[in-house]
Amino acid sequence: MTDTLLHIDAMGRRGEGVARHEGRNVFVPGTLPGEDVMASGGGERLSLTSIMHASPERAAPFCTHYDRCGGCQLQHWREEPYRAWKASLVTQALAARGMTRDVTDCIDAHGAGRRRAILHVRKRGAEVTAGYMEARSHALLDIGRCPILEPALAGAFDIGRAVGARLGDCDVALTATLTGLDASVKAERKIVVQEHGKLAGLMNELGLARLSVNGEVIATAVPPRLLIGRAEVALPPGGFLQATALGEETLARLVIDSVGKAKHVADLFCGIGPFALRLAERAKVDAFDNDRAAITALAAAAKATSGLKPVTPEVRDLFREPLVPNEMKHIDAAVFDPPRAGAEAQAKQLARSGVKTVVAVSCDAASFARDAEILVAGGYALTRVTAVDQFKWSSHVEVVALFTRQAAR
Repeated sequence: MTDTLLHIDAMGRRGEGVARHEGRNVFVPGTLPGEDVMASGGGERLSLTSIMHASPERAAPFCTHYDRCGGCQLQHWREEPYRAWKASLVTQALAARGMTRDVTDCIDAHGAGRRRAILHVRKRGAEVTAGYMEARSHALLDIGRCPILEPALAGAFDIGRAVGARLGDCDVALTATLTGLDASVKAERKIVVQEHGKLAGLMNELGLARLSVNGEVIATAVPPRLLIGRAEVALPPGGFLQATALGEETLARLVIDSVGKAKHVADLFCGIGPFALRLAERAKVDAFDNDRAAITALAAAAKATSGLKPVTPEVRDLFREPLVPNEMKHIDAAVFDPPRAGAEAQAKQLARSGVKTVVAVSCDAASFARDAEILVAGGYALTRVTAVDQFKWSSHVEVVALFTRQAAR
């Protein structure tokens, strides 16, 4: 398609402007509703050529890499309409399932920035590059600094290049913790074997708290630790945690407020305990996850922290073996925070249970809406929905929803 004049009618769920062209929807990244633009390319996703009429909602991106990087999609949109659109992603997902519910204005949980970064590293001869992939491309964009990361990760790309100089093409995941940076590397096994004896020295050179390569802990200068409520938790190698510290705190506050005065809570898909350890300051908690390392870390933290109510962690695959109603008879409230695929099997069992309060946390509006439909069909009322924005300037949105049992079981 040659350059074509398009009017952007709306913002799509992936953060791309939507226009009609020859009877079909086309998507143009970098545009805003109400704009007239020139776009080129074939297929349904086009490339912005120029803006003929700009929206008054347009803002100047603050990152020098924004026009090429595939990390952020929406730095060019002013805050108020951007946040309203993010909340609308949740209402639209619910509406698609026949549910109407107002969504609390999207809470900004970016805070000091993202505390996790996954860098792609490539080595070509003596040249080593580290960064993110370009938008809609497999081309690597070499980056010096990413302004959406925590200050503790300011040197992340230099670390990536130093690792790449030793291990060649690799992916480097860095996490900022209380005790320093935790690095987890995926690299070609043959090169790792050759360099294995030198990797502990590399950790010391880079000032890392811990270095893991291909799942093996190479060396630990100081165990990476996190503060969750009153508890200090040892982060397992490659362990999952929320993208921002404020995001975790915001989600946990919403969960605790929703659980209310419940005395016994089930934390499903609990991970290392961002909810369980805070909930245990006021309630007994049964915590379940299929990640054995996460459960081990949670158990150790709970045991070492004084003043908590009993926490009972258990390794369990809730996708294949969800808690059934008979196992939840003693539970006042259940919290579930599954991966992006959602908690369909567990939601079906909760729908059959007598649990008075269910709190759903989700990083995907579509799977959340499916699980919400299951709960509502089982006799729960969807009483509150809140959107949380910790992946700021992207199309990702977190959801925290409160369900209350309406029919006696």
